[in-house]
Amino acid sequence: MRWLEQKVRRYEVRRWTTDNNRKVRPFAWGLEHIGGHADDPEPRRFLHGWAQRSIENSSEWYAAAPAHDYQLDRENVLTFTSSVRSPWPENNTVHAQYFPARRAGPAVVVLPNWNAKWHGQRRLCQWLQLLGITVLRMSMPYHDRRMASGHERADQLVGTNIGLTLQANQQAVRDARQCLRWLEQQGYTRLGILGTSIGSSIGYIAMVHDPAVRASGFFHVSTYFADVVKAGMTTSHVWEGLRDGVKVEELREFWAPISPMPYVENCFLVYGKYDPTFLPEFTADMLAALRKNGCEPQTLELHCGHYSLDLPPFSYVAGMRMGAFLVQALG
Repeated sequence: MRWLEQKVRRYEVRRWTTDNNRKVRPFAWGLEHIGGHADDPEPRRFLHGWAQRSIENSSEWYAAAPAHDYQLDRENVLTFTSSVRSPWPENNTVHAQYFPARRAGPAVVVLPNWNAKWHGQRRLCQWLQLLGITVLRMSMPYHDRRMASGHERADQLVGTNIGLTLQANQQAVRDARQCLRWLEQQGYTRLGILGTSIGSSIGYIAMVHDPAVRASGFFHVSTYFADVVKAGMTTSHVWEGLRDGVKVEELREFWAPISPMPYVENCFLVYGKYDPTFLPEFTADMLAALRKNGCEPQTLELHCGHYSLDLPPFSYVAGMRMGAFLVQALG
């Protein structure tokens, strides 16, 4: 399969180079976003203690009550106020597209990839809807209609500001859980989560903290948030802004509360053998950790990369297998 690997890798690089709006932003500790002080003279010491406490009390840090202002418009777009207040007002209103199937059937919250557009993954949502699964596709913090003024990319969700990245991912998990609460209010009881790339990380954490989630599926999986940022092709500009301010070993610890690795559970994992963003060795580490903790996840390895999972035949195979898994798991 050497010829296929070479072709996939060339495609991955070509897709990466077409996005020419990446900026290397300045490093910042950003402690003010997680309850600290911006001028703390010992930011490493603060983050060391904060990260450990956050993991130990993750149920509280990720807790989210139902929103008080859910509104569904005529175009089936749900909006509500996020439980996390960020510095950008436009980011604090959550937008989610609703694809109703059967009222008494299963329902999933779909969490798309980093920098996904408003209509991204629409075909996946329609496919699940056709299978009888209701879908609520949530726009991630700082994406499309939630994008911060003056930004072209979601530089806050995966960025060079350590504290802001932590807050943005906390917000994403809480927003996803508030989406689940809305689905419950509509009468859905068989709930699941489906995530892609950064959506997998966020969805995984939401899953292990929300007892209402009965099944989950993830496209692209990895271990620690920091390792992906350092080694991934699509995050190389983020690491460029971080590398002089923090070591990857430190960052792995500081960003552990928003990494899948501290929280192990069972799920269906789809990944690419030639992924230059979520490196295969990180996926292998994640699977090993799950199995070590008594979980036996269902997996699907495809001969593709990160971007190329969107292409046929990979997208068709992944979509059919994921749909079949969710239909069976959600009854």
